[in-house]
Order: sequence, then C-alpha cells, then structure tokens
Amino acid sequence: AREVYRLVTDETHALVKEQYALLNDEILPLLASEGIRFLKRGDWSPAQRVWISAFFFREVMPVITPIGLDPSHPFPRVLNKSLNFAVELEGRDAFGRSSNAAIVQAPRVLPRVIRLPRELGDSEYCFVFLSSILHEFVHELFAGMKVLGCYQFRVTRNSNLFVDEEAVKNLRTKIQGELPQRHFGDAVRLEVANNCSEAMAEFLLGHFNLNERDLFRVAGPVNLVRLMQVPDWVMRDNLKFQPFKPGTPKALQKSANVFEAIRSGDILLHHPYQSFNPVIELLEQSAVDPQVVAIKMTVYRTGTDSVLMQSLLRAAQNGKEVTVVVELMARFDEEANIGWATKLEEVGAHVIYGVVGYKTH
Repeated sequence: AREVYRLVTDETHALVKEQYALLNDEILPLLASEGIRFLKRGDWSPAQRVWISAFFFREVMPVITPIGLDPSHPFPRVLNKSLNFAVELEGRDAFGRSSNAAIVQAPRVLPRVIRLPRELGDSEYCFVFLSSILHEFVHELFAGMKVLGCYQFRVTRNSNLFVDEEAVKNLRTKIQGELPQRHFGDAVRLEVANNCSEAMAEFLLGHFNLNERDLFRVAGPVNLVRLMQVPDWVMRDNLKFQPFKPGTPKALQKSANVFEAIRSGDILLHHPYQSFNPVIELLEQSAVDPQVVAIKMTVYRTGTDSVLMQSLLRAAQNGKEVTVVVELMARFDEEANIGWATKLEEVGAHVIYGVVGYKTH
C-alpha cells in the first residue's frame, strides 16, 4: 500500500505542477492579450490601490478574525479545502501579547476573485484575487506587530464516512451523526504558496501530522476551481465553447404526452447526449394523471433543488402510492438525499433507506 501511495503521490505532484504551468505560462498571458487580466499586487495603479483598500476595509476586514497562536489560543479547526493564511509575526500586539504566528481564515462568504470597476483598468476586464488583497493588507490585522510573511494554505481532508452499513441498524441516523465531522477528517494533503518559508511549512506539516511528500507548493491560488466563475462574468462569446444542447428522440418530439409516445414503442434515452427532460415530464405527468396509481423509483443523487423530487412529493400528495429507495451513501450528496427522504415521508411516501448495490455511471 505504501508503494502504491508513493506512485500516486508522485503522479499527483507532476499533474499539479503541469496544471499551474499551464495557468501561468499559457492561459493567463492569452487572456491578457484578449483584455482579461488578473492583476498582481505590483501591477496595481494608484487608483486601483485606493479602490482595493476601500474594498478591504469595507468588505473583508469586518468578517475575518485573526487568531494568534499561543498557549491560550491553540491552532483553530481548519475546514476541508478552506482558504487560510499562515502569518509570521514579530513583536507584541496592542494588548502586550507576543506571538510568532497567527492564522487568518477566509470566510466562504467572501469572493475569491474580485472584478475591478471598468473605469479603473486599462483592460476591459480586470480581476484581483482575494489572496492578493489579504497579503497586501494583512498588517492592518496586527496593530503594533511586524508581519514577516503571509502564506496562503489549504488542507485536504479524508471525507469518507466511516459507517458499516451491515452492522448499523439505523443507517440514516448513523450517517446524520457522521456528516458534521466530514469537514474535519484526517488531513491527507497540504497546499501552500510557493513562497512559504521552510519554517512555516514544517510547522503546518507537523500540526496536520503530514510529511514532506504530502506538501504541494503551488505558483498561484491554492484553489483553482474558484476561477470557474470568471467565464460567467466575461461577455465574450468568441472565447467560449458553444453551449451543448442535448437532443430529444423523434418519438417524443411528435407528442407532448409521454405515455402516448411510450405506447407506440420503447424509447431509449442516451444521457447526456439526449435531454433528461422526458424523464422529468414523465414524472410530472404521472403525478397528476388519474390513471397512475403507483410510482416506484430508486434515487441515487438528487440535489438541494430537485424537480424530480418535487414531482414525487406532488404525486404522494395527490394520493399516489409512492415508493422510493434512497441511496444514503451517495458521496457528498448524503445530506441532500436524507432531506428529501424526510420530506417524502412527511407526505406519506414509503421510503426505503439503503445502500444500492453496484452503481453504474
């Protein structure tokens, strides 16, 4: 197992290195050539600095709480994959306390990418990372002390739910009890900015009980997924892939009533190349059709806003016999599934909790 883990880790390090090389050497320069720029602190103009400073004091500073590390203030609990900053300090704070380090946790309500007003930039779209803003103004959080370094970091934790479905009588209750601890499982990876000092990196590794192999030094934001929102802000269709439009089988195009189409012959739906709407329409029509007396389904993954589950609720409220097998071990969707199952039970549906055998995607 250790040998397999070593091989996987080596491959992961190589992939992450390539990922950031593509971002810094290809994607960001190409975006800049198209008038879409991500400004580093050294690139801020005086006017941009004034606006960013006001943003920090208005939007950022009121919602963050720096935690100095000393015997009376232990290391805070760090959520899985949350953005945090490790700060190296020198001197005493306003209360005369001495601390060599502090942790600043970035609340999830704060945007990780901020767009500057158009009139402040020489490009059509100018963005600034929240991490850059915190780096620039972190000294404002530690009055009377000297900031020696500020380094962003992120911890990935083991998010498995440790539930033996064969040994537990009430699987739903057991899973509900495990969910709050999911964000605080054992650490498995530490990502830090590539300018992080050796001393701070060793300190963080020691705290999270990790070794050098588990450390990833990255040349940029520790969470690149946050960049996924940027295309929605940039109104440049020529730089984007055309949205994919799934098709609809001819048999369903001819009739608005799904039952009539089915009577003419079997219909194969091939997702995601064909639309999922016929499935939704079938359930919506079933919920109100007086000839439908029962609906039986297995539900694997839903979501907090599920049209499918709303249709099942409506069917139960209309007096249909609704039986649903709900998969409780749908990774990261357990909470949503339990919530919908509870709502179904409240309207009289028969819910069977369990772990569906083999899942095919």
